[in-house]
Amino acid sequence: MRIISFCADGIRDAAQRGFFEWAADQDADIICVQNLMAREEDLQDEVFYPEGYNAYFWDHYEQPINGVALYCRKLPKAIMTGLGFMDYDMEGRYIQADYDHISIGCLLAPSAYAPPGTPIDADLQGRRDRFFELFQSHLSKIRNKRRQYILCGNWTLTRGDIDLQDPEANRDRPGALPREQEWMAQLLGPSGGYLDAFREVSADPDEYSWWPDGQRGRDGWRVDHQILSADLGPLVEYGAYYKNDEFSSHAPLIMDYDYEL
Repeated sequence: MRIISFCADGIRDAAQRGFFEWAADQDADIICVQNLMAREEDLQDEVFYPEGYNAYFWDHYEQPINGVALYCRKLPKAIMTGLGFMDYDMEGRYIQADYDHISIGCLLAPSAYAPPGTPIDADLQGRRDRFFELFQSHLSKIRNKRRQYILCGNWTLTRGDIDLQDPEANRDRPGALPREQEWMAQLLGPSGGYLDAFREVSADPDEYSWWPDGQRGRDGWRVDHQILSADLGPLVEYGAYYKNDEFSSHAPLIMDYDYEL
């Protein structure tokens, strides 16, 4: 099973840059796209409905911001939208495809990022902290279910300094705050019940997925992850961030699993 996760910074812009033509050649079973910045009703062009895939969208109920999508080759048993946090469910931040024994989620976490030298917005950061508090409870609850999970997307979090090209310059930035990295470390620790799929197959530094200023080669962050149930760890076969083309400020993450839907 191959899963691609990609934060588009606007699905229409990514399409114009050739994302869907590239994705068509990747033989993916599931493609997760975040930050559509468009409503489903506005995506009428056939490029947004690639042949061979079932397309599912969840977008902001008032504005063409946020938005997530799943493209599934095999028809899911069910599609779930939202996480049960009412304030966030209507923002188009999460969609999930359920199969017999596994669920694939597509997540766009809230961001409070501000460039170095810019004050952090306390209201945005407080709301973001609340989201991850609620998300932690959700992850703990589903960990006890009799199914496995792969949660793909822009988590807006780095796991540690290895995920930052310039740790010292960004240590006080949302997404790299010590307490946020501690939250991620706990989630991915022995008691957390989850693993970072990419780090199961690669310990290489200089593997970044997002460049805040849009210029690759400087100030890279790794915030795009596929986080999976710990039992799936032995099934991770391959992982890579695709950087040959630029479809947005984020690089797509390709992961292969020894798993058949």
